[in-house]
Amino acid sequence: MPQVRCLDAAGNMLGVISTQDALRMAQEQQLDLVEISPNADPPVCRIMDFGKFRYQESLKDKEARRHQHRQVVKEMKFHANVGEHDFQTKLAHIKDFLTKGHKVKVSLVFRGRENVHREIGFEVVNRVIKECEGVCTVDMTPRMMGRMLIAMLGGKAPKA
Repeated sequence: MPQVRCLDAAGNMLGVISTQDALRMAQEQQLDLVEISPNADPPVCRIMDFGKFRYQESLKDKEARRHQHRQVVKEMKFHANVGEHDFQTKLAHIKDFLTKGHKVKVSLVFRGRENVHREIGFEVVNRVIKECEGVCTVDMTPRMMGRMLIAMLGGKAPKA
């Protein structure tokens, strides 16, 4: 590339100049010549301190990661013969998780002869979904995975 469109350290356009002239100008200022847009015609270069530029980019990336919100999946396990009090307690925990913005994985494990009466397990999970109707959306309907019945619930998006 014999010529480049060059910007100085302050961001002012120097115009289209030869690559050697741009390199010489950068070396005189004890800075680097950095190619910003290689696909442009002619390519765009900037005179800058590349080490300082990389440091500032890493600070921006770090700040962006700090403001990210990671989705947390909580799991609540049930059995087909769950007692009413246990059911209500677990339901209260599920509603609490959903209002805090977490996703909830509802799993029901069939043990031994419980496998014969899978409809009881489906009733329990569907009851959980029905009880949580006001605070959740169903991300995954109840389905069997081996000896487990699994459903995923997500918190409702706040109304804007």
